[in-house]
Amino acid sequence: MNSGYTDLSKLRWHKSSYSSGNGGNCIEVAETPTTILVRDTQHRNLGYLVFPLTEWTLFLRNLKNGFC
Repeated sequence: MNSGYTDLSKLRWHKSSYSSGNGGNCIEVAETPTTILVRDTQHRNLGYLVFPLTEWTLFLRNLKNGFC
């Protein structure tokens, strides 16, 4: 899926507050108007995954409710 966002350099990437500072297994997320981008903090240059905003929202809701 294409993010539909052409200027990726202007995205604000966010890392979870639960991530440790010792370089563990962390991801970062960035939001566009219609998608969520997810990347590995240790391998940022390898690209990112793109999820439709509606699917990401449903995933987080299910996670919060214990379905994942």
